[in-house]
Amino acid sequence: MKRGRYKAIVSSDWNQCLAPCKPFDPIAFNYPDLRSDLTLIFKEYTGNKISFGSANKRIKKLLPQPLSTQQMDAYLDEKYSTYTGVPELIDWCMKNQILFMINTTGFMGYFQRIFARRLLPEIPVLSANPLVQYPSQETDPQQIYALNEIEDKGKNSAHVLQSYSFSEKKIVLLGDSGGDGPHFEWGRKHKAYIIGSMAKKSLLDYCHKKNIAINLFFGPSYTASKEKINENEMLTDFMELKTVFEKIID
Repeated sequence: MKRGRYKAIVSSDWNQCLAPCKPFDPIAFNYPDLRSDLTLIFKEYTGNKISFGSANKRIKKLLPQPLSTQQMDAYLDEKYSTYTGVPELIDWCMKNQILFMINTTGFMGYFQRIFARRLLPEIPVLSANPLVQYPSQETDPQQIYALNEIEDKGKNSAHVLQSYSFSEKKIVLLGDSGGDGPHFEWGRKHKAYIIGSMAKKSLLDYCHKKNIAINLFFGPSYTASKEKINENEMLTDFMELKTVFEKIID
């Protein structure tokens, strides 16, 4: 895929935003005794109580050994899914000169195996957590950025804007939790179109505190502090965002 001219960039979180999973689920699947600890760590950093770097350090201490490709594949075989229409939306974006970037605290290795197994359409850029990563493969995105802290989401989106040719720098951001708050804050400075996908209370609290306007809420939103995944999430069709994106680029 050449670095051609794009009309816009979509920089999106993945976990509980495009897919009904959490970033540390591959570890919890293979080491179920760690599940409660991982859930606590996840809630603390998405609620902006600890840094993502601190979360990674705690997880690294808990992990008995590095997660192998076989363990990651076993998780994907059993648990992999996206919300309805997500692969189709990514494919549509790339065919319509919209650069789709996954920008997430999910593991690099998780996405390396997804692309190796052709579970998602090819994308040019990935920003992800290097805590679990595997040797480079031909199926990897052309550019992979390490996401070591939450603030790296905005920094990595900025790098992509500099690296690729855009006819106009039209930016769309998608996120669901307070962990996406700094990315949205960066987006506000760059006049991005901001979408709260399956928005959690932690995101609403962050945006309210920082006076960040969310342009569109997509899918169910959660106002209660105890977040519960709504079955309506799986009924939400992400291809409905195609109309939104068309208006933005036109």
